[in-house]
Amino acid sequence: MIEQINRQRVLNLFDAFYSRDLEGALARLSDDIDYMAAAPIDILPHLGHRQGKAQIREMWQTVHTRYSSMRYELPYIVAEGDKVAALVRAFFRKSGNDRIVQFDIAIFFTFRDGRITQIREVIDSFDLVQQVLERDVAAVLADTKPGNS
Repeated sequence: MIEQINRQRVLNLFDAFYSRDLEGALARLSDDIDYMAAAPIDILPHLGHRQGKAQIREMWQTVHTRYSSMRYELPYIVAEGDKVAALVRAFFRKSGNDRIVQFDIAIFFTFRDGRITQIREVIDSFDLVQQVLERDVAAVLADTKPGNS
């Protein structure tokens, strides 16, 4: 029973976040929320480690500023006790040029007293960085190998 409730709580969080209801999304988090996204913070500085609702609000505001629209697909969501795992395919439209960035995220949630206390994200950051920078990073790296001139 608790699994279905927590699963629905995650769905409600996604719906609020992707519809740009920042306060509605934040209401689903504990005050001491601990967030971690494994991502290159030199290129995506709004990601990385964040603690508390104020830091999460700032990060999510940055995302909503950089992208004019967002939507998601949810191929998988699994709940067990106070844990929920989801595989999300995200589609973000860049504010600057209307290009679509699409990427997959594995997100792991932990609940306490009906609120999300921990979020861990694993992103295909290489693919995401290429799309954000609009460059073939693999080609750039290949050109910088010793012996290439």
